[in-house]
This record gives sequence, C-alpha cells and structure tokens, in this order.
Amino acid sequence: MRIYGVTGWKNAGKTGLMERLVAEITGRGYTVSTVKHAHHSFDVDQPGKDSHRHRVAGATEVLLASRNRFALMHELREAEEPSLETLLQKLAPVDLVLVEGYKRDRHPKVEAFRAETGNPLIATDDPTIGAVASDTALEIDRPLFDLNDTKAIADFILAEVGL
Repeated sequence: MRIYGVTGWKNAGKTGLMERLVAEITGRGYTVSTVKHAHHSFDVDQPGKDSHRHRVAGATEVLLASRNRFALMHELREAEEPSLETLLQKLAPVDLVLVEGYKRDRHPKVEAFRAETGNPLIATDDPTIGAVASDTALEIDRPLFDLNDTKAIADFILAEVGL
C-alpha cells in the first residue's frame, strides 16, 4: 500500500492541507483513504445512542452500519495503542493512504509549517520528511512548496509514491 504523511506541529496547517490533498488527488481519479493520529481521548459516538450503550456495557468492538457507511469502533480497554502499521492493515485497498500526524514513524512525509506558531522546523532533524509546505521562505535542503499550492504538493507526493 502506498502511504505518504503530512506532519507538523499543532496549528501548522496539517488538517487543511490533508483536506485539500484528498480533494485534489481524488479529483484526479485516484482512491484515497486517510489515517489521523489524535494525542487525546476522542469519541465518535454519542451518549444515549445504541452503539454508545453497547460500548459502555463492555463490548470490545461495535460496528455501526447503514446503507451509506459503516463505522467500526474498537475499545482498547487498557491495551497498548496499535501501531500505524497495524492500523493500515485494517484499511481496504486504495491507491494512496494519507497519514496525518505520526511524526515519529518512518514513512515518508511532507511537513506543514507556519512561521506564526513559533515552532522549530521538524525537517531539519528528520530524514523521512521529503518536502516542506510553508507559509514563509526557508533555507532547507529539500523541496519547499507554498503551503497553499495544493496542486504542486499533490504532484510531488504522487511522483514520490509512483502514481
């Protein structure tokens, strides 16, 4: 499976870039799935709904399905967080998986960078970052894209993964 990541510090523009990349790449006829890492507890379910009640009662997995979509919720129940590799195995085959976050994993990535956040550039010390998408000029040893030049960033990613 071809994967490429979008990484960066909080408020660097990762999610906006991911959203634009998915639209751009699917608009070219490719199938895309995404994986998003959250550093906090989250819940996609709603208290009071049947599926939430099943989970609270102790179910390890709850699969909620309709004719439009399905969602599988898996409670870790004190088990270790699964690796990105393990999670990727759960996805149906697609042309490209875009991964948001997982900055410490070894897959290739583009770094989203906004000067206003005051954070250092991750790419300086991370060889898995193949390019930087920034809102400011930078002196770096790899391709630099305007953070809003979605077409050029998509072209770069697709060339990198061989699509």
